[in-house]
Amino acid sequence: MSDRDFALHPLMRPGGTQNTKVTNEELFFDLVYVFLVTQISHGLLHHLTWLGAAQTSVLWFAAWLGWQYTGWVTNWFNPRVPALRGLLFGTMALALLCGAAVPEAFGPRGLAFALAYCVMQTGRSAFIVASLPADHPLAPNYRRILGWNIIASIFWIAGGLTTPAWRLPLWAAGVACEYISPMFGFRLPGLGRSRTSDWTISGRHLVERCQLFVIVALGETIMASGLSLAESTEWSSSELGGFAVSFLCTIAMWWLYFETSSEEAEHAIAASSDPGRMGAYIHYLHVVLIGGIIVTAVAMDILLEDPMIPARGAPTLVLTLGPAIYLLGSLVYRWVATRRLAKIQLGGIIVLALVGIMGQDLVLWKLAFCETFVFLAVSFVSSRKPVALPASPGH
Repeated sequence: MSDRDFALHPLMRPGGTQNTKVTNEELFFDLVYVFLVTQISHGLLHHLTWLGAAQTSVLWFAAWLGWQYTGWVTNWFNPRVPALRGLLFGTMALALLCGAAVPEAFGPRGLAFALAYCVMQTGRSAFIVASLPADHPLAPNYRRILGWNIIASIFWIAGGLTTPAWRLPLWAAGVACEYISPMFGFRLPGLGRSRTSDWTISGRHLVERCQLFVIVALGETIMASGLSLAESTEWSSSELGGFAVSFLCTIAMWWLYFETSSEEAEHAIAASSDPGRMGAYIHYLHVVLIGGIIVTAVAMDILLEDPMIPARGAPTLVLTLGPAIYLLGSLVYRWVATRRLAKIQLGGIIVLALVGIMGQDLVLWKLAFCETFVFLAVSFVSSRKPVALPASPGH
């Protein structure tokens, strides 16, 4: 699809992909996800078991799908058109309902969560299908997406209607439908398949949207640091130490992301012969990378609640896994963008794991300090750019 096609319909972005900027409507939309991310992280905080982790993962993957599919819509279509603005506001309301239902999604509010989520996903695609003429370049793509949204909705609603024991596998199948279907072009009998080579996207817009979501997620770690300290009756040295560790950990995540991978990804999409495929990869990777931020926020909540508890069991696992998942997401993100393996980040994952295993005789804030030091060191080394040396005389 060429930039000229963007001018063929009043819903499309004016000027094509060269003029795709993040709008105030999109920034407003992201506010809902401040609440949704907080709800998901608190759900994991209060259910620190393997079952709780699996349930939280399904809810987080669903939340990211809602945001991701909206991000693709606003990459192609103009959010300042009243009809698209109304679609965004409706999606916001449904995402807010999903967030409100998250704490009891695997309890009495399972059907409420499933219905709000399904209406959000199918409603968005149905709106685009109804708005575009049948011969528009994006119309077949959205008909296929709508088909897969409907298939996924069957699993979501069935899970909401059944017992909590069956809810997890049914909802996991619903998530899989929407994550795996793009890998084979949303292929459906009678509708064919989409090709990422036909998706003309703005790399700048897509990367900037991901950056803004990372900021939203990092806000959760900031809130964990500030609220825990605000609720403390006495600021002991251990609590202040835990606060410092939590804040430095947030800086390390910000530093690693914004000083390395995000800028490289924008250039990679612009230079790619298949920008649609590259954009899809980047969205897939962010669900892991931001998942690492959410797990780290949970670890910071545990740390600041009682920094002097022994570093054993679930708290230690979460404290180690959060930064490790984040580094893994960053590692693969950078490889996709540059085809270069960031060995320092791979080494950081290994060192974090070793520190988590060997530091179980420490209290929690001391282990957190050791792991944050490793995280900061990896971020610093990763962000260093080679300095160009002046040419020697005669060259």
